[in-house]
Amino acid sequence: MNALRFGQIGTAVLLIVAGCGGSEPKVEYPQSDAGGVVQTGGGAQVGVAEPGAPGESSGLTGAAKDAYDRGWKAWLAGDLPGAKAAFKEALDKAPNSPAAHYSLGTVLDRLGDNSGAQQEFRAGFSAKPDYEPAICAYALSLARSGHAGEANTFISDKQVKMGKSPRILTCAADVKSLANDSAGAQQAAQDALRIDPDYKDAMVAIARDHYKAHRTELAKYALQAILDGFGDSSPPRDKDNAEAHLLRGLILREQGSRQQAMADFQAAVNKRPDMVEALIQLGAMKLEAGNVGEALPLLEGAVRFGPNNPLAHLNLGDAYRLSGRPQDAKKEFDTALSQDSSLAVAHYDLGLLYLFTPNVPGTTADSQVATAIKEFETYRSMRGAKAPPGQSDDVDELLSRAKAKQAEMKNAAAAGTGGGGAPAGSGSAPKAGSQPPPKK
Repeated sequence: MNALRFGQIGTAVLLIVAGCGGSEPKVEYPQSDAGGVVQTGGGAQVGVAEPGAPGESSGLTGAAKDAYDRGWKAWLAGDLPGAKAAFKEALDKAPNSPAAHYSLGTVLDRLGDNSGAQQEFRAGFSAKPDYEPAICAYALSLARSGHAGEANTFISDKQVKMGKSPRILTCAADVKSLANDSAGAQQAAQDALRIDPDYKDAMVAIARDHYKAHRTELAKYALQAILDGFGDSSPPRDKDNAEAHLLRGLILREQGSRQQAMADFQAAVNKRPDMVEALIQLGAMKLEAGNVGEALPLLEGAVRFGPNNPLAHLNLGDAYRLSGRPQDAKKEFDTALSQDSSLAVAHYDLGLLYLFTPNVPGTTADSQVATAIKEFETYRSMRGAKAPPGQSDDVDELLSRAKAKQAEMKNAAAAGTGGGGAPAGSGSAPKAGSQPPPKK
């Protein structure tokens, strides 16, 4: 694959946009919830940042460098609070280190402190005006937090001041893509490749924008150039690129190629064990296959690296539910809902927890069934009275089952036969794959 081929892809996109009168289709991220286990916005991890590696801590010496290196090791272990403390210690000893500011900002971003992260990113490029990691992280943070116009103005200003930088142009592409300006995103990425035909991040930005705008075949073509190449004359440009593997995995999963998708998600996790969406996707697919043992550490990793990600908590809760750990499951479902109250499937999973767990600590058999009914009805209300056309779920069947159980328990209590009948969890629970459809 060469820059010309990427240029040809970009030309095709511009023709598509022109043919539509310049308007972009409304982007609805493909979401997969198969098994009530995963519900993720595909391709959402744009330009996923990690702290600067020890080799990037130029200018740090002595105790400051020791603290910085401890922060990096803590990050690799998924200890975000430890990484935060260590990077702060490095900054106490070297307050003008752009790498330490950037790395602390990255950790704060994962911890959900958006304003704190942006403050650190600004400090990073204030200490060193051409420090591109902090510049890009700040622009993407603005764009992801709903300030696309401000992000675009900021990164455009940096382009003028810094000249033609492939990294800055690629950041501009991602910012424009997040704002649904696909034509602008493709143009910026193409400009980056004209400067450096081997710049992998720009190639990924092109593929990601195609995918976001539902141009799947163009996305797959770009990803093939990155991961597989086109024969001896055009070898793969970056066969281990984690974001490219994640993106191709999302596409393959949507197309029903499960084994190939799992292989790509695994490759992404192998390269970047901090990549939350890849951890969620791979863990979810293992749950769907009934492999709870392998899914659990992946989803626990997703929560460690993405503690503010409601989908990570949702999926981990389902893994705990299927592992027979009801208290842990409920805690994760409650956390997911506290972070995103619109997550209807969390109510469905809570219904399963209360209906099929033999004994949820702190509850009685009749209160378990009543709570299950309440959660299923909440789920059904949030998703609508009927499942969307072409989709189906078993919530009505589960509600009937729970209400029949409730009636049986009431009749038993009225007849004086023990008051409560069989435990709420009597009967067989549905398999992990027997769950609601994705919520679009």
